[in-house]
Amino acid sequence: MALPIQRCWSRLRAVTLQWPAAAGYHAKPVPLNLSGVYIPNPSDPNAKAWHKGPAFEAKLYGRYGRASGVRPEQLWPKPEELQRIEGEEKEWYPSLGEMLSRVEAKEKEELKKKQQREHLIAGNMAKMPKMVEDWRRGKREARQKEKEEKAKKQRLLLVAREKFGVTVDPRSPKFLEMMKDLEKDERRKLKAVKRMQLEEDRAAIAAAFAVKPPADSDSSSPV
Repeated sequence: MALPIQRCWSRLRAVTLQWPAAAGYHAKPVPLNLSGVYIPNPSDPNAKAWHKGPAFEAKLYGRYGRASGVRPEQLWPKPEELQRIEGEEKEWYPSLGEMLSRVEAKEKEELKKKQQREHLIAGNMAKMPKMVEDWRRGKREARQKEKEEKAKKQRLLLVAREKFGVTVDPRSPKFLEMMKDLEKDERRKLKAVKRMQLEEDRAAIAAAFAVKPPADSDSSSPV
């Protein structure tokens, strides 16, 4: 068992690099100055941008304390900055009471919308019988009108047959022209009937309100 393992190991060493050619790389140690406090100079033109500003000073004070040379009172935000921070906190981090009041107002609004929707549905359901009856009446009127139009067309066909003596196509110009003339005559007759009825009504009203003359008195006046 050991012989095959030795052969395999010898072949593996033959195909790999030799030890001197695979010498390890020894990097130089990083020069770190861990003694004291490193405080960059913001006025230095080579200073990094993140080494400037109150955020980095607050970081230095948080890490080194008084040894950083940063005065803690200058880290406190200015009034306008404090107002901006308070506004952001009120907008993005509301208090528990505000959150509960918002949830309650939202629930009330949803309940109000639900009640309005239920009231609308109830009102529509109450109107449903009348709407169905109106729809049925409209269908009946449409069928009646269709019957009247069909009867009118048949009557006009008979009139045209009597007038021309042959069967006339309802789509022909002669039939359409005759239909217009007959409709004009019917409207004229209807207007005449209405005018006569109006005159009769006026005459009846005038007769009803006519002032009768006083009757003659046969009695003589006293002497």
